[in-house]
Order: sequence, then structure tokens, then C-alpha cells
Amino acid sequence: MLCHLQHISLVGLQLSLHRASVLPFSLCETIWFILFFYSCSRSVNNFLMTGPKAYLTYSTSVSVGAHRGIEECKHQFNWERWNCPESALQLSTHNRLRSATRETSFVHAISSAGVMYTLTRNCSMGDFDNCGCDDSRNGRVGGRGWVWGGCSDNVEFGERISKLFVDGLETGQDARALMNLHNNEAGRLAVKEMMKRTCKCHGVSGSCSIQTCWLQLAEFREIGNYLKIKYDQAQKLEMDKRRMRAGNSADSRRTTVETFSNVLTTELVFLEDSPNYCMRNASLGLHGTEGRECLQGGKNLSQWERRSCRRLCTECGLRIEERKIEVVTNCHCKFRWCCVVNCLDCKQTVTKYYCSGRRGMSNKTRRRNRGHKR
Repeated sequence: MLCHLQHISLVGLQLSLHRASVLPFSLCETIWFILFFYSCSRSVNNFLMTGPKAYLTYSTSVSVGAHRGIEECKHQFNWERWNCPESALQLSTHNRLRSATRETSFVHAISSAGVMYTLTRNCSMGDFDNCGCDDSRNGRVGGRGWVWGGCSDNVEFGERISKLFVDGLETGQDARALMNLHNNEAGRLAVKEMMKRTCKCHGVSGSCSIQTCWLQLAEFREIGNYLKIKYDQAQKLEMDKRRMRAGNSADSRRTTVETFSNVLTTELVFLEDSPNYCMRNASLGLHGTEGRECLQGGKNLSQWERRSCRRLCTECGLRIEERKIEVVTNCHCKFRWCCVVNCLDCKQTVTKYYCSGRRGMSNKTRRRNRGHKR
């Protein structure tokens, strides 16, 4: 659910956002971001301005970045059983997120990456008074035939602010909170890992005798692809259930920290097996795959997309329903001076496929649908 805010009344202050912020979370978590930052403003390091201006300056970018992450999540899982539904948009345990699955790990990683990515880009574009390009390497020899120069994207700034906003949502010290923090960090490291070196040639008559190079953010789609691979390789952590029952006791915390310390920070981790995403489960906010569109045949489809009907329908005990749908598009467009484009409405019948009509599932199908199946 999207929430549109124009004004926030905060501790007697009327804070007007630069524009209506689009908050991509079902419980409008950007409000919580601002409230959290307000509560800890006195402890913020010197690199940040403090007071309401800071929250307004960064909160819009944080909201846009989180939205960017969720949109990428929807793209990556568009043709899978779990397709990043609205119920997945809660980022922290303070909102009573009930799962610690492989999918939860991806939501945290891609959202954290989106926030860091947007803050970094806005910094380099000069949107913040206290931040600009990272020129700390400029003038140094980077390698044979090239030196550092130009305007490198300031990922260190984006990383610091992202940590304060996103990691600040986790107030617990249990395994689930540590899992969220670990995956948040993995998302931020993905942004840094995917940065690209861009160079410009210098020399007489374009000889390119020396190059000036700087670091730029990759396209966010590339970061999404990278994290999707990490999702497929995610590691399930087996926790000591007896010690975990001790809650936030010193023994429980020590055991939990030791478990996480054995995992690389670049890898995604989860604690619970995924539920059966074929089936509707209202208590978990799962809609099942009945009624979902799938792809069958067609040009320029990947092998994964071509198999979507089998994955979403057949293997979930549903039949594939073919529907003829009439769509209207603009056609025969002509430009008229000046300056109008006139088009005709053209009707076209297209074939689409949907999962419909649950049929009896065999025991073999049920077993196949358990565990890590999206």
C-alpha cells in the first residue's frame, strides 16, 4: 500500500516535505525512519547536520531508494511463485515481521541497497549541501597508463547514511534482528562490489597516452541480478534452539553472534524454510498462484520465463487457461505541423495464459513444492 505524505507534525514542529513522498511500505515506514532519526539526533556523528533539516534532506531519498529496491524485487521475482507481494514490504521486527525466510533475506538486501544507491547518486549530483563527489583518490596513480580523477560516486557517504536509517529499524538483539542486519549489510556491499571504473583518454590527437578514471555506480538492475544470485545461494543458519529459548540472555546472544560470525558478510542468510507459495495462506499474507499470469512461447523469452506456466500452474496443481484478450494501441501515427501527433486506435487480439481451477495434487507434487521453491 502506498502512502502519500505532504506534511508531518513532529514534536510540535510542522515539517513540510519538498514534495509528496511516496512511501512504499504497507505501514508507511518512512515515518518511522524520521521518528527514529529525530530520537537519536544528538548521537549522530559530525558528518551529518542535525535537527529537522537533516530528516527532511535525507528522508525523501531514503523513501525513493526503498521504493527502488522493492520495484527491483518485483522485477526479479515477476515470474516466480513468490513475486514480492505487498506483505513482503515490512523491513524490521518492530513491525512484527513473522518470517525469516530466504525471501525475507532478499527483501532486506535489495531495500538496503536501494537506499544506499539513491543516497550515493543524489550526493554525487549535488542534492545535499554537505556532500559531493569522492575525490579522495584524485591525482594518485591507479595503474599502468591511468590516474584517478574526475567525479567518483561517494559510496562511503551513501553507506553511512543508509546504515543510520535502515539498520536503526532493528532494536532487538535476537537471531532474527541479527539476520536482518546481516542481510542489510550484504545489500550495501553489493552496491560497492558492482561499482565500475570509467575512464577518459588524454593525449595528443586522441592518442590516449594516459587515462583519467573514476568509480561509478552500476545500473541498479545489475545490482538486482547480483543479489538474485546471492538469494539462490543463500545459507540457512541452524540455531541452537535450547539457547535461543533464553531470549535476550547473555548466553543466547553469545551463541547467536558466534553463529553469524562464521558467515561471509557478502552472503545472504535465513533461518526458516519457505512456505508453500503455491497455496493461499491469509495468515502469512500469501495469495497463492491461482489467477497469476504466466508465459508460454513467444519470442525473446528466457528459459526461466518459458517455463513459468509449468512452475506457477502445473506444478502447483492448477490448469493453464488460455484467454483471448482485445487490446487497443496507438497506430498509424502522423506528425502535423505544428506540433501535434495524430494516431488511430488499433485493436488487436492477443493470447494470454493464466493459472486457473485447482485440481487434485499428488503426493509427489506436494513434496516437490516444499522448501526452496519460488
